[in-house]
Amino acid sequence: MPENPSVQDEVQSRPPASDDSEMFELAPVSLWLEDFSGVRALFDTWKADGVTDLRAHFQQDVERVAQCSSRIRVIKVNRRTLALFEAASLGELTGNLGSVFRDDMLKSHIEELCQLWDGQTQFVSKTVNYTLGGRRLDVVVRGNVLPGHEARLDRVLVAVKDITELEVARHRIAEGEQYARGLFEHSPVSLWVEDFSAVKRLLDEARAAGITDFRVFTDVHPEFVERCMQEIHVLDVNQHTLDMFAAPDKKTLFGRLSDVFRDDMRPHFREQLIDLWENKLFQQREVLNYSLEGNELHVHLQFSVLPGHERNWDLVLVALTDITARKKAEAYLEFLGKHDVLTKLRNRSFYVDELNRLERKGPFPVTVIMADLNGLKRVNDQLGHAAGDALLRRAGEVLAKALETPFHAARIGGDEFAMLLPGTDERGGAAMIDTIRQLVDLNNQFYPGSTLSFSMGAATCQRGERLEAVVQRADLLMYDEKRAHYVNQISDPGNV
Repeated sequence: MPENPSVQDEVQSRPPASDDSEMFELAPVSLWLEDFSGVRALFDTWKADGVTDLRAHFQQDVERVAQCSSRIRVIKVNRRTLALFEAASLGELTGNLGSVFRDDMLKSHIEELCQLWDGQTQFVSKTVNYTLGGRRLDVVVRGNVLPGHEARLDRVLVAVKDITELEVARHRIAEGEQYARGLFEHSPVSLWVEDFSAVKRLLDEARAAGITDFRVFTDVHPEFVERCMQEIHVLDVNQHTLDMFAAPDKKTLFGRLSDVFRDDMRPHFREQLIDLWENKLFQQREVLNYSLEGNELHVHLQFSVLPGHERNWDLVLVALTDITARKKAEAYLEFLGKHDVLTKLRNRSFYVDELNRLERKGPFPVTVIMADLNGLKRVNDQLGHAAGDALLRRAGEVLAKALETPFHAARIGGDEFAMLLPGTDERGGAAMIDTIRQLVDLNNQFYPGSTLSFSMGAATCQRGERLEAVVQRADLLMYDEKRAHYVNQISDPGNV
């Protein structure tokens, strides 16, 4: 009867036993055949002595780990092992194992021993070895007790995989991440990492619905801007952000974002949305935020969708530079440019500009009141300029109280004042003069000493007239009243 062909083929294809040795020798990984029977004998001794927790046993005396290591006998290694550990022969390698297995290796060796103690026939650990030349090797060690040797542990095949390059790469990545995190966390500007993907979806839905003019759309539907604002998800902020917005921690800030982005922030955010609608993924603008203490924060905002996230806007970096001090300085300089420092009223520069604007645009009629502070020279001469300045400040208080926007009062000379009343006729001008006189009387009741009084004249400009001519008419009426005032003062010395 012929022999079964399949069995014959299997017998013929099976490599001879000598090939096993050659495969071990030529394996592309470091292989060690080791005898752990000495370790097994030591384990049996400790168990007989009542040891049940090997890890605790090692913690009591770490020298016991070295004692186990010394019981391991290396039977053979392959060529890759000799090359990896820079050894010329097995004898050179085994004669210098103390240089190969040292330092942190003993800690990982505990894990291998504990796995064997627990009856496992496989173990794995990540550890550090050293070549005979002293070069550090990061390795993964995997051990398998060969079948039939589980009782004595006298044949254990150990594979050592060199992961040094991988560990170096991981270390560099970790360093890079730490460096980047340090730059983010300690940046001198406020940094926000945000997710705008929900905002992107809302804009896409609006576009799909046929919206073409987004500015008009947000004019008609301001609630859309509010909804987009609520859909921003803040992922992270740095320490400078917490300091700038007076937040004790990130959780508090994230929970109170509605206190930060509100009120006058909305018009700025609308402009930001319009730019995003036009696919402007990098933006700069000055905006207004609020600290958790309620203070206004003027900031220079830089917004950027990070590279690789242009499709969904799911990773956005926002940098905020606090320009509050600069804005206050600008506002003060602007105030100085248009205001009189002493009286806090508008100054002559503003008065001239506003006069020209009203002549061009109205609204008409425009009434002009010219006023002169009575007795300023006498107060300066008799009581000093400090007293005269105090009288001017009182004049400013009265006129500022009497005139509110769109009316304006300006100090245009040493003791000369002008009031511009757009959209006001002769009766409105006369009523304003009466109001000023009532406030002057009230002011004099609260300030002892020098008496505050004005000489005033009013004239009204109709459309088509020159305001300069109206100012001259008001001036003439004011001087008529001033002459009458001083005539009365001469005839009645008690009248200031």
